[in-house]
This record gives sequence, C-alpha cells and structure tokens, in this order.
Amino acid sequence: MAIHYERDDEGIVTLTMDMSGSANVMNAEYHEAMGEAVGRLEAERDDITGVVLTSAKKTFFAGGDLKLLIQVTSDNAGEALGFLEDVKGQLRRLEQLGKPVVAAINGSALGGGFEIALACHHRVVLDDDKIKLGLPEVTLGLLPGGGGVTRMVRLLGVQPALPLLMEGKQLRPARALQAGIVHALASSREDLIAQARAWIKANPAPQQPWDQPGHAVPDVKFGDPNVYGLLAAAPAVLRKKTHGVYPAPEKILAAAVEGALVDFDTALKIEGRYFVELVSGQVSKNMISTFWFQLNEIGAGGSRPSTVDASKVTKVGVLGAGMMGAGIAEVSAKAGIEVVLKDVTLEAATRGANGNPGITPTDSDADLAGCDLIIEAVFENRELKNKVLPAAESAALPDAVIASNTSTLPITGLASAVADPSRFIGLHFFSPVPKMRLVEIIRGEQTSDETLARAFDYVLQIGKTPIVVNDSRGFYTSRTFGTYVTEATSMIAEGVQPALIENVAKRSGMAVGPLAVSDEVTLTLQLKIRDQTLADDPSIAGALGDHPAFKVLEELVAEGRTGKASGAGFYEYPEGAKKFLWPGLARYARDDAGVTEQDVEDRLLFIQSLETVRCLDEGVLTSVGDANVGSVFGFGFAPWSGGTLQFVNAYGLTEFVERADYLADTYGERFRPPASLRERAAKGEKF
Repeated sequence: MAIHYERDDEGIVTLTMDMSGSANVMNAEYHEAMGEAVGRLEAERDDITGVVLTSAKKTFFAGGDLKLLIQVTSDNAGEALGFLEDVKGQLRRLEQLGKPVVAAINGSALGGGFEIALACHHRVVLDDDKIKLGLPEVTLGLLPGGGGVTRMVRLLGVQPALPLLMEGKQLRPARALQAGIVHALASSREDLIAQARAWIKANPAPQQPWDQPGHAVPDVKFGDPNVYGLLAAAPAVLRKKTHGVYPAPEKILAAAVEGALVDFDTALKIEGRYFVELVSGQVSKNMISTFWFQLNEIGAGGSRPSTVDASKVTKVGVLGAGMMGAGIAEVSAKAGIEVVLKDVTLEAATRGANGNPGITPTDSDADLAGCDLIIEAVFENRELKNKVLPAAESAALPDAVIASNTSTLPITGLASAVADPSRFIGLHFFSPVPKMRLVEIIRGEQTSDETLARAFDYVLQIGKTPIVVNDSRGFYTSRTFGTYVTEATSMIAEGVQPALIENVAKRSGMAVGPLAVSDEVTLTLQLKIRDQTLADDPSIAGALGDHPAFKVLEELVAEGRTGKASGAGFYEYPEGAKKFLWPGLARYARDDAGVTEQDVEDRLLFIQSLETVRCLDEGVLTSVGDANVGSVFGFGFAPWSGGTLQFVNAYGLTEFVERADYLADTYGERFRPPASLRERAAKGEKF
C-alpha cells in the first residue's frame, strides 16, 4: 500500500505515506492511494477519533512529480487541471472530515508536501535542522498549485505570505514555528507521534481558520481603501525585480490577491488555473530541466569518474590570503575541514583568516605539512604561481591534490610547475566565494581520474556545485562570460547608448549589466587576457586584434578609467553616493547607430550561447547540464532561460540558426553558427 491505514483501539487512524521509490511524490500512485484513504476515513467517520498523517520515508513528502509536470503542454492542460482539482478535492475532504487531522512531519516537506501539511488542522514537526519546510515552486517557474497559495494567504495574510511564496523560502523547523506555518516542534519521532495524538484528544472537532464563520484574510478586507493603495503598487514593485521575464512571481501575486477577495473554494480554482498556465509554459520547462534534473544529475556525480571511491579532505592549504583565498579558506573551515591559510607575511594571512575558527594563518610552507589538498589562489601571474606551487607541493602529503584557482591560465601549462602533473587540477571559484555556489573544475591533459574525483568530492564537501570542463584558455565560464562584456563594449563603439545596453541586459534576465560587471573585473584585466592570448597564439591576431571592443577599452584605460577599484570606468563612483554611467561615454553615442533594442538583447544572449556551442564542439564541455548550470550559477546567464544551451532549445534550433545568421550578416562573423549547430537544427536534435 502506498498509504498505510492503521486504526488503533482509541479510534486514532495513522496514515503513513510510503510511495514506491526513495521519496513520496504527488503522482498517480499518490492520487489513487490518497483517494482510497480519504474515502475510507469518510466511511468510518463515526468510529474515528482523529487522523495522524506521517511518512515512512526520510522526508515527509517531496512534492509534485516533475517528470510528469514537465510534460504538460497547452494540448493536455485540461487533463492536468482535472488531475490537480482532484488532488485538491481530496485534501479539501480531509480537512472537512469533521475530525482532527494532524500532520506529524518527520522530514522535509516542500512544495506539494507542505501543501498536504497545510490541509491538516495541526502541524507538528521534528526539531531537526536538516529538515526544510516551504513552498519553493517559484524557483522552478511554478506556483504552489495544490492549495498552497490559498491556504498560506488565509493563514498569514497576503503581505506576510508573499515573501514565502514569491521567493520560495525554505525554513528550518524553529524558523517555521516563528513564521506561524507550523504549530509545534517535537524532540524525537516518538514525541512527534505523542504530540499529534495528544492534540487530537484535546481538540475533537477542529475547523480550519478559513472554514470558520466570518473568517477574512487578515490583511485584506473588501472595500478597505488602504489595501487598494498597497495592492496597486505591488505589481510595479514586482516588475522592477523580475523585468517581466519571470511569470511565476506575477501569477503568485495575482492568485494571492484575487483569491483573497473571493471565497475559499473559488480561490482554489483561481490558483489552479494560474498553475496550469505556468506549468504548460516554456519558462517553467527551462527552469525544471536545468535546476532540477540537470542540477540533480551533477550532484549525483554525473561528471565524476565512477571507478574512484568517495573521499573527504581533512586538511587544506590555501595559498594567498586575498579576497579569493580568504573566501576559499572560510567555506572550507565552515565545512569542518582544517585550514592553513598562507601568505607572504603572517600579518596578511591573519587579516585573511579574519578570526574564523578552524583557519590557521601562516607565512611558512612548513605549516602545510599534512595537507591532502593545496589550493593556490595568488594573483593571475604565471611566474608567481610557478614559484609558490612546487614549494607547497613539497610540504604537503605525498599524494596531495594540488589545485589552482586561476580563472584564465591553462591548467596543463601550470601543471608543469609541480613534480606530478597527474595530481594537478583547476578549482575555479567565483567571487564572493561564500555566496557563489559554483566551482568550475578544470581537468588538465595529465590530470588523473583519481585527482578529478577527489576534487569533485571536495567541492560537494564544502556545499558547492561542481561542473567539470577540459583545459583551454578561459575554460568555459571565463571564456563565455568574456563574450558578454566584450559584445557590450562593441556596441559602445558602434554608437549604442550605454544606458540602453545596461537596461536591456537586465531586462533580458542577466544578473548584472555588462558595463557594470566590466568595471567589477577591471578593464585592464580584459586587455591583459587579450594580450596573453595573442602571445600564446599569434594565429588569432586578426580576429582578436580587430575586435571593435578593444579600442574603446584601450582609450578608457589610457585616461585612467580602469574600473570600480580605481573609482572610474564605464561608471562614475562618487564617494557615499550611487554609481552612474560616465557622461563622457556620450562621445561614442550616435543617433544613427541603427541597433534596435531586440538586436541589443539578442547580441548579448546569442553571443554567449554560440560560445557555449563552440566549447561543446571543442570538448571543453562534455555535458549539457554542466553548460547550463555553469552559465547561470557562474556568470549569471538569464535563469529564466535555463542556461545557454537550454536558451537555444527553447528558442528553437532552426529559428536560432536563422537569427544568428542575421546577426552575423549585420554585426560580424562572430555570430555565425558553427556547422555542428546547423546539423543539429536540420535533424531537430535539441541539446
């Protein structure tokens, strides 16, 4: 049985959810089992004292079955809506049984799992910090369609509920209790069931708040002029955050407000129709594909050599106590790993350690003794790296993994500095390290499977997401991100207004405007990368040297405008005031630039997707999931799109090739689609 039905001598029924598979999910099996359970409860109502709903799994309930949801289209939307209404009808019957129903939440309850709990009169949760509670559907382009919006709004009010719904917050048990979405915490599994049974005995005939006569949504009263002012402003505030490319938060707001102004059952119908509109749309498919299926595949070791046993790092040595080194040391120490942070002076190392427990600052290689992982995070200077790496290697354990945090220098070349290149690998962290969840693992030509596996395990150990790429200049993320900032500078050279470029980039879903991010990484770094690339490969001098962006960068740098660190770049950075675009850029602007807003947007997005395809062709990337996840988490490619390759899939391969050809004819050969993409489009093969 998918839901075990057990009634004891006191008339208390325990429903234990135990679907086939590792987790309980809201699919056909659940639907049938819950229907049978609720039907039996109704039939035996007179002999029942109350109901305890719990789970036989480690988690309480995982939510909707995304394998089914991703298949919903406009063609079968009616069928999906019917299934959803049936599921909600079962929960409605459960909460209107006339008997107390308690959710004994023994593990995480997210999405549909928490919606089931919300349909219970009382919610007790095991007080375990590993447990997460909430409605994170928005992070996959959806809304809580199983009654979550309707019940949360009536439980808390529109304003308190919206952050939980629109941001998809996941709360630990103690925080969920404070927020008012659960009623009690239990110290053990036994206490959990005991509390549930005690509440049933003390509350023989409870009603949900929304079923009590005269109930109204706490902060929305029909006809209240104060409410209408707030609600009128809310869509504009939301649009400023989403730029109109994320439909889910907008539909959540609509379902919450519209539902608050009608009766409960009508509100459920409103919520359901908005859900089906989202689930049948392309944005949710993009986000589910990348942020669920591909991300889970990565976390399960999809790019990790399967023949190597799992490992854990016990002591890591970090070379360089600057912003990156200090961040790597911090996240490693927080994961329980012993850390030695080395710099040229003890003072610099101590400053980088910042008093964080578990980090030993030092200026001596001798303190690296016992390290099974060394991570070099000094300046992007090959000579400096070649100096510090062999010294650290000789002090560490004989089989230690030696890694570089370089963002651009080829790993195979750096590996020549160490005695055993098979133990050398790239671990490219992103700034700021504590906040950025991606680590790009770069495999050199001689990197062994064991080294790759150990590096992969370390990234998971510190709670980050690993993607694996093969060695090349700029690897995947820096190389592809570079096309974004360079294309924006090219448009400056063509006379496009800087504000238009920045606003269109943000409107398209990019995390930061390309000119602002150019200032962050510095204009000089972009020129240094160009110069180093030309030095290493003179054959590309024509293509790289003639790129229109570099003339603008050279002129700005010559005037001392090198970026944010110097207080002047594409932007001005007045002390104590908000940055603004440098008025001097007006000298490049032309009224007859002739670049439409759509062309600006497509140039910024297409150039990154095309470079990703080239990385795949060249073997730099070996996984579509690594490409998509890396593009969003690494350099902020529009999350609504699901990443650089999913953007191509969703656009349509044939349509993408046609549009890229137009961009190539109009703006340059860098937009010309590779032959592999044309072949894929001709065959209709998505990435």
